Amino acid sequence: MINFCAIDFETATHERSSACELGVTVVENGQIAQTKTWLIKPPSFPYFSPRTIAVHGILPKDVATAPTFADIWDEIYQLLYGNLVLAHNASFDAGVMRASLEHYGLFTPKLKYLCSIQIAKRSWKGLGSYSLKNLAQAHQLEFKHHRAGEDAEVCAKLSLMAFERLIVTRTEEIEPLFQKNIKNL
Repeated sequence: MINFCAIDFETATHERSSACELGVTVVENGQIAQTKTWLIKPPSFPYFSPRTIAVHGILPKDVATAPTFADIWDEIYQLLYGNLVLAHNASFDAGVMRASLEHYGLFTPKLKYLCSIQIAKRSWKGLGSYSLKNLAQAHQLEFKHHRAGEDAEVCAKLSLMAFERLIVTRTEEIEPLFQKNIKNL
């Protein structure tokens, strides 16, 4: 069966290390097992860029008592360990994770990640847009866009639909199919 984790970060500023929310959806045996969401106090606190607030609606007061990325890293790592990590526009999310780990002096684990846009492009050829919002609308999935837990869960749902369309039934079948697109954190 298919196992992976889908992640999504929201940031407080243009700085990659400014994670203010993280969502992780765990897929076990081809089913969503759980979605966890954390509000995160970013290093820039209390400063948030007006531009990022306009995107996700998270305010400094929302994270005033939230843990830092370093405070929740062990719990995050336990969810991700041994799993392929998917994200929609994965270079952004991998960059946020890398920068956050570096900022706090935490080890960078050996994680492999894959962009769900690449999965969607192989599954549904010729779409005008492969944005998370457009793919969700095309598949009648409702969610609150730019909230990390909901984005991660929709990424997982779309990826499961795409894998079904590609007749991918086991985790081991993903890497050979997408080997050029799978990156190391």
